[in-house]
Amino acid sequence: MSTQTDNAAATNAEPRRAEADFTLRQRIALWFIAWAGFLAIWLICSTVRFTVTSEVEGEDPIPIPRDPRLRRIVAPFWHRAVFAATYFYRNNNIAVMTSSSFDGEYIARIISRFGFEPVRGSSTRGGVRALLGMHKILDRGNTAAFTIDGPRGPRYVAKPGPVLLARNTQAPIRCFYVAVDRRWELRSWDRFMIPKPFARAHIRWSAPIPVPPDADAAQMEQLHQEMQSALERVTAYAEAQVSH
Repeated sequence: MSTQTDNAAATNAEPRRAEADFTLRQRIALWFIAWAGFLAIWLICSTVRFTVTSEVEGEDPIPIPRDPRLRRIVAPFWHRAVFAATYFYRNNNIAVMTSSSFDGEYIARIISRFGFEPVRGSSTRGGVRALLGMHKILDRGNTAAFTIDGPRGPRYVAKPGPVLLARNTQAPIRCFYVAVDRRWELRSWDRFMIPKPFARAHIRWSAPIPVPPDADAAQMEQLHQEMQSALERVTAYAEAQVSH
């Protein structure tokens, strides 16, 4: 059997196993939620006006860098920004860590329809397996994205996984955030944002955060705090842009 066939079988094996883990009612619900979510994101976000900026002076803030070397980044962002980010960064060979729960499964199915590659696992379940999966994504030269305060919060508190992944792969961390001027906010732990039609959205990227391959525990903690600060900076900047 060819290597390409082996890879396809490995890729398809996990969804089949996940399908068997759910009841018939849950499988029906997943089908409806996945398609409803896909249509909602497409119909609403196709009317949204997006702008993008970066902390790197003079950098061309295009959606995903044309240079393959710049695509190989670890990209943490807050869980509440998933809706708009899914539309804007569609079909760019980006992998996103999603939990193995029911909620994580329908999110995985929705983002798959937009060309993302879901990697199952989270900080609470299957984290090591997921980090290994993200390692492979970066080895292929693609972007590994994290909803960094997911899957259950606390909101705006970054988990340390991306720092470990960046040290092991030598891919820099680049945080980003999507702010929307007119939006619905759900009463969920993350205050999940859904843009209103014809809203304005601003995406802000942080400067790269390199992680040395020999970083010790103290350095790792310092870099974790640096990532937290970068997330807070890009959030404040993007929100200020849409509040004008």
